[in-house]
Amino acid sequence: MNASSELDLKQRLARLSERDRREMSAYLLRLKHQSKSGRSGISKLMKEMDAGAKTKLSTLVKDLGHG
Repeated sequence: MNASSELDLKQRLARLSERDRREMSAYLLRLKHQSKSGRSGISKLMKEMDAGAKTKLSTLVKDLGHG
């Protein structure tokens, strides 16, 4: 994608309603997860979680200062 096309796309996205931006975000995330690199990233994360690299929700809330 060339720079002017990218700028045009970004400007169009900026003009969307919040709901439409959320829909576009979900669509782009879905595309990422369907790609080979996205699937391998998810696989790596799941293996790390299976190996015990998990964070309890209560710990996360505390670390983020939300509780």
